[in-house]
Amino acid sequence: MKQRLDELGLEQRDLAAAAEVTESYISQLLTGKKLLPEPSRTDIYDKIGKLLKLPSGKLAKLADHQRKEILKRNLEDPPKPLFKEVRELILRKCRPEKREQIRAIFEKQPFGELERLVTQKLLDVVKKIAKDELQSETWLQSVARLNGKSYEATRVSVLEFLDTDVFNVSVENCASFLEPLIESWDIDLATFGMEIVLNRRLIPGYAKKFEFVEKEAARPEQEPGLKEFLRHIPVNGGATQEEIEFLRKLRFNGKHPTALYYYRELQNLRDPLHFREGSAAAMHKRRNADDVEKQMQLDSRKRAAQRWAKNKIARHKKTKS
Repeated sequence: MKQRLDELGLEQRDLAAAAEVTESYISQLLTGKKLLPEPSRTDIYDKIGKLLKLPSGKLAKLADHQRKEILKRNLEDPPKPLFKEVRELILRKCRPEKREQIRAIFEKQPFGELERLVTQKLLDVVKKIAKDELQSETWLQSVARLNGKSYEATRVSVLEFLDTDVFNVSVENCASFLEPLIESWDIDLATFGMEIVLNRRLIPGYAKKFEFVEKEAARPEQEPGLKEFLRHIPVNGGATQEEIEFLRKLRFNGKHPTALYYYRELQNLRDPLHFREGSAAAMHKRRNADDVEKQMQLDSRKRAAQRWAKNKIARHKKTKS
């Protein structure tokens, strides 16, 4: 980037103006005092790339490579506990009646599982808001006034916040975003479901709920073809509950198979030739397969003929009128 600046006769302040950030932020990125932001969490690479007349995406790709190399070198460092001020802010936002119970759990470990879970979820929620509003000058101006900063300095804070993670969240991140944007949070220690209430003056839809309980998926409506198949006693051949459950779980991406399809699927399921030896022992043998299939085909043709006859009569009446 420095080389490209020299080639084009540009300076750091030109980069800062293009990216709508402070000159000191650009300086820290160029000197390596700050880790380059992750491309998906920032918009500065596109803005700077246009100024430097680089192919679209090239600067982001180079930055991503350099960032990963630095992170690899730091990978072996053990996780550090949160700053005391960060923990205190998070606890202060907890519902009062549960605060001391949560504090006791937090203090058992420097940065235990529950503290990481809560911090991560709070970060996720506020980061999403910050990313959604990054292009909103009105929102940024509101946050700038709230924190007593300039518009450019606020953009820098947002970009740095978007690039932080649960292990590196700073006191400044909390003061600038978690403090003003989060009103309160609560967690159910039995299910780990969280409720986060946001500042309604800055954020529409101010209540967020997150559940961590495993729930069984709702059963979709039964296919008409399967209903018809199950009503037809000679056809379904006394299908067992296990077999019916198997047929119910089949999915067709918007298509709707006929009863004949389910009949053939059941016969395939029962045919020992379709399974390795011993794996189909619990399945019934095929019974009168040819006769039943022929009957189903005849029924299908009969219904088609009836539909054709009805359509013919309707067309005849329409012609007369």
